[in-house]
Amino acid sequence: KEALSLKSKSGVHRLISGLTERGFINRLPNRARAIEVIRHLVDKTGAPIAAPTPKPMIPPPVTSNINLISIPLYGRIAAQSSAEVIRQQISNIEFPADQLTKGASHYALTVASDTMKDAGIIDGDIVIVERTDNVNNGTIVIALIDNKEITLKRFRHKDKADVVALEPANTDYQSQIFPPDRVKIQGKVTALIRKYI
Repeated sequence: KEALSLKSKSGVHRLISGLTERGFINRLPNRARAIEVIRHLVDKTGAPIAAPTPKPMIPPPVTSNINLISIPLYGRIAAQSSAEVIRQQISNIEFPADQLTKGASHYALTVASDTMKDAGIIDGDIVIVERTDNVNNGTIVIALIDNKEITLKRFRHKDKADVVALEPANTDYQSQIFPPDRVKIQGKVTALIRKYI
């Protein structure tokens, strides 16, 4: 199609049908898209006419316009982990800048539990966390409890009872209820990295 500068498949079909009717090619039965050349084109002297050389199909160059940002990777976060996990950086990971909130600070943690499996976060995943303490109900957060433990849970502030519920996404675990002054939000999960081995 491209070599003959035809715009559609129907143009190719008309060309093949015309060549078949004029006896230049034959369609092979029981074989999809198979043709046989019966008669070659000749000029006025009877010499065969060479087929035109098709234009080479050169793919566009592959360019990588992905701008990566280095994000600090801290430790592993289990159902309940020591607060030290978010205080000691282990390494850095590269992450596409266009998938992060511009101007915000981010960090990463490796998940070491199944408490959020029904939210699609499983053991071994790396969660990308935007540092913030301002989150909406239903947001998956990193919460610091009593300045001692951190946990990965769904945040709910129950206004009537003036309590904070940290909810797992796994029926094997119970929600944790705290007075608001015992819970400090350390950030919200904005992305996830999963490695398949």
